[in-house]
Amino acid sequence: MSGAPYPQVGVVIPGHNCGATLGACLQALLPLLTSGQVTKIVFVDDHSSDDTRRVAEGFPVQVLSSPRRGAGAARNVGWRAAQTEHVWFVDSDCVAEPDALSKLWRSSAELDAAVVGGSYANQNHGSLVADLIHEEMVARHRAMGRDVTFAITANLLCRRESLEALAGFDESLRLGQDLDFAYRLVQSGSRLGFEATSRVAHFHETRLWSYLVKQARQGFWRMHIYRRHPQRMTGDTYSGLLDYVQPPLALAAFAAPALGMLWGAPVLGVSGGLMAAAALVSCQLPRASALVRSTREGRYWSYVPFGSARALFRGVGMLLGMAAVSTEGRGQRSLTPLERTP
Repeated sequence: MSGAPYPQVGVVIPGHNCGATLGACLQALLPLLTSGQVTKIVFVDDHSSDDTRRVAEGFPVQVLSSPRRGAGAARNVGWRAAQTEHVWFVDSDCVAEPDALSKLWRSSAELDAAVVGGSYANQNHGSLVADLIHEEMVARHRAMGRDVTFAITANLLCRRESLEALAGFDESLRLGQDLDFAYRLVQSGSRLGFEATSRVAHFHETRLWSYLVKQARQGFWRMHIYRRHPQRMTGDTYSGLLDYVQPPLALAAFAAPALGMLWGAPVLGVSGGLMAAAALVSCQLPRASALVRSTREGRYWSYVPFGSARALFRGVGMLLGMAAVSTEGRGQRSLTPLERTP
């Protein structure tokens, strides 16, 4: 298909208050539109309060609105409006490489896959936080095969018939809609492929605190996903059991001393906390060592405290998520900060 127009590929981009990154995202996609590789670009503004809409309207794209219901709902608005045979989802904080779509398309044909996902490049290279996020993510992607059970909507090519069969994304999930979609797709018997060489450069988070708060929100919504897909509690092709034991270890490291004091056994509590902390640190060492070897940069040993802090924040989010899940169906309740769309 090299050099030929793609049959009915529409690009769908959801966004909320993304004026700072949307211009670069759309600029990278324009050559695909002018060359006929994509039929149209649809941007769905999820009720932004900055200059997002003005930026979008400066490009030859279809601009739609979604009433602040999250990225999943915005994507559903977009793919239904696109009316194309295939839909390529790209996030508003991602800059697609020129061959990102062609590589997804080739893999889709080779694998006869209903959906094919791609990987990331790093738009914020040089920031330690962004580089830690990116190098870990890429290492995990390298270890994935071509048939997967995990997908990211930042770079995802879907057949329209698959979106229709699954009714798109679950709009009740504020985060993790891509995981839920991937799990439902695989469960339906459809093939989910992965092409590591198809990349979009992501504006990874550069501020540690903001990243950790997002991880708490990820942990919160992961509990809602596990309620729907309990079989995935032991892992998928991106993460495994070692990842899932870390949040409990982080929580135990902090809770054990306090519980020891409460139960009149402070020495036992401190000992338990130290053991949990040591186990948590040991979980980070293999990844940290691998990153140092692959990059030949000693600064990646900082992955040890980075990964440990992330486990703690995820653990807090998961605890709150478990509490929220347990109260579902018991009547009206106020949304927690982690449930509200940021």
